Amino acid sequence: MNILVIGNGGREHALAWKLKQSPRADRVFVAPGNAGTALDAENVDIRVNDFRRLISFAKENQVGLTVVGPEGPLAAGIVDAFQAEGLRVFGPNKAAAELEGSKVFCKELLRNADVPTADYQVFRSAERASTFLTDREDVPVVVKADGLASGKGVFVCSGRAEALAAVETLSRSREFDEAAKSIVIEERLDGHEASVLALTDGRTILTLPACQDHKPAFDGDRGPNTGGMGAYCPTPLVTDQMLRWIEEHVLVPTVHAMKRARRPFRGVLYAGLMITNQGPKVLEYNVRFGDPECQPLLLRLKSDLVELLEAVADGRLDSIEPPVWDDRPSLCVVMASEGYPGKYVTGKAIRGLEDAAQVPDVKVFHAGTATSDGRVMTSGGRVLGVTALGNSVSAAKLQAYTAVKKIRWEGAWCRKDISDKALLYAQPDVAE
Repeated sequence: MNILVIGNGGREHALAWKLKQSPRADRVFVAPGNAGTALDAENVDIRVNDFRRLISFAKENQVGLTVVGPEGPLAAGIVDAFQAEGLRVFGPNKAAAELEGSKVFCKELLRNADVPTADYQVFRSAERASTFLTDREDVPVVVKADGLASGKGVFVCSGRAEALAAVETLSRSREFDEAAKSIVIEERLDGHEASVLALTDGRTILTLPACQDHKPAFDGDRGPNTGGMGAYCPTPLVTDQMLRWIEEHVLVPTVHAMKRARRPFRGVLYAGLMITNQGPKVLEYNVRFGDPECQPLLLRLKSDLVELLEAVADGRLDSIEPPVWDDRPSLCVVMASEGYPGKYVTGKAIRGLEDAAQVPDVKVFHAGTATSDGRVMTSGGRVLGVTALGNSVSAAKLQAYTAVKKIRWEGAWCRKDISDKALLYAQPDVAE
């Protein structure tokens, strides 16, 4: 069977790499792909929002399964477009993808489904949001753009001044023009973040091992939010008992609520959670594999990914065996361009990729890369996801950073503390 992966980031490289390992996969195409997917699959020069050309390509090349990576085309209705042409596709349709496409829709659904989340208010104008902040007690809040903003539309604020500045940024920056037509202001939750992803065909839910992403740019969770600077899997923050609680009180009621709303969800349901003293609460939902969570997850997956994704797309997830996982933990370190998540320069030559690939139990997934005159160049903010397995989280970290040190380009940087929190969570009083 021929398979098409849509997207060009680290998540899509990981998906293509894992799908290619299936004995049922003949050719794996990635549109548009990057320098890494060109090595592990076949790149196709079609943009993710060119639905007409993507559909034509899938038909002409007898693609049996299309896997949509990023949220943008999902929210724009790519699944609906493929299904209308009789093509099998993995991912939620446009109506279901609004769970990520609109923070307002997500919060209202969580409230109606009685899923634990932060208290919130919705504002249709920046002026009303600013008035609300000025008139209320000066307390920590989170300010969010309603729509998609590439992971940059969330501002965690310590008080009124920061919150007002965030509203000003959302209202005046062209980057948030469409996304910030509505603004959500919610209470700032205290605790530790975790990511719980599940595959669902709308009836059956298959929960995957819990991960922990690292959103802030700099060590110690300081600096602005990013698309994610690294992740590890599994996290001891989420115990087996807690994972069962999350299934029962978060995932199941959400899937049922989507069905009642006549938006049946089929794809990856990704709950971004804050583990508070009162228990887990949902920060947001994503409707696709996380990036970078996808990379350490798939590095641990021993089962056939094609079989899993097909079962979801066909609505028969209850008919397959549960996936098998490598017992070893995994870790992904994101290497980024200088200036990210703000303005950054591209076109820098990357050196040392071959040396990094020789480090045992390491896979370097490409994100913002391109090929020019036979050389791999930077083409984005998050450039590489250096991912490793180890007999412990600490061992996986050592392998990943050993590979990181072999890779160089002008302005390259990364966080140095990915997974350090795992040592804290391993203490019984924190994990329970």
